[in-house]
Amino acid sequence: MKPLTLALATACTLAATGATHAQTYPTKPVRLVVPFAPGGGADITGRAIAQKLGDGLGQQVVVDNRAGAAGNIGAELVARATPDGYTLLLVGPNHTTNISLFSKLNYDPVKDFEPITLVTSAPYVLLVHPSLPVRNVKELITLARARPGQLTYGSAGNGTAGHLAMELVKTQAKIDLLHVPYKGAQPMQTDLIGGQIVTGFADALSSTPLVQAGRLRALAVSSAKRAHTMPDVPTVAEAALPGFDVTVWQGILAPAGTPREIVARLHNEILSALQKPEVRSRMAGLGVDIIGNSPQEFAAFIKRDIAKWAVVIKASGARID
Repeated sequence: MKPLTLALATACTLAATGATHAQTYPTKPVRLVVPFAPGGGADITGRAIAQKLGDGLGQQVVVDNRAGAAGNIGAELVARATPDGYTLLLVGPNHTTNISLFSKLNYDPVKDFEPITLVTSAPYVLLVHPSLPVRNVKELITLARARPGQLTYGSAGNGTAGHLAMELVKTQAKIDLLHVPYKGAQPMQTDLIGGQIVTGFADALSSTPLVQAGRLRALAVSSAKRAHTMPDVPTVAEAALPGFDVTVWQGILAPAGTPREIVARLHNEILSALQKPEVRSRMAGLGVDIIGNSPQEFAAFIKRDIAKWAVVIKASGARID
């Protein structure tokens, strides 16, 4: 058989195989790997989607928590899984920052996965202790410039989203703040309330009641648009730093090589699950926006995010080993 004829025959065979996969998929439960411990924001999002996705697929979607190494354990597991649509991965900001934070990863965050869709996005809130004499982001920047290296900010740990968000503020505003890393968001927020540190980013869900009670002051939200839970609080971008956009996002990936027909089926069913009233209500209660974009858009988002944070991480000197 001539090479061109052989190639055409092979392509036809692959297309037919893909169509067959799409028609029969799924015939068994699907596993959604959540690379974090049960009970956190990623786990809550994953379980809310899994239940409705299972209804649409006609098979159970089982959440498999594989916590550890800032999400790397779960990501590597899925990167090495058979690309047949039966193993999926829920990812967040760590997926685009770990490549710059770790000296070595055992997977490639772009080449080893097929993006399906970005599912949710939520802002961080830039908070200060009420004793700090600032009412907006510009005043915080002015004070930081007057007292270089003296204002302390906390984070849930080195390399976390809150840490990198403040490093981006430092880079764009050209200010020097002292980083105090904690082992988790809760102890950081406790010390911020107590005045041991004076500023930091926290999630909108936990910080809203503290702001309403006057225990913390909200200067801005980190997203490109205002948060529906805090409509009177400006964005960092509109308050002082144009173009600033940092969110806590979640998306779903499949292993590289998963048939396009199966990716398309999963994409359609996930978007359908996101529109269910129960899911929308659950996400709204968490202060989370539902997204749902195309695989191509999600792929482009991942590449942009990797490039953005590579610059910030290099400037900050942050590393995790």
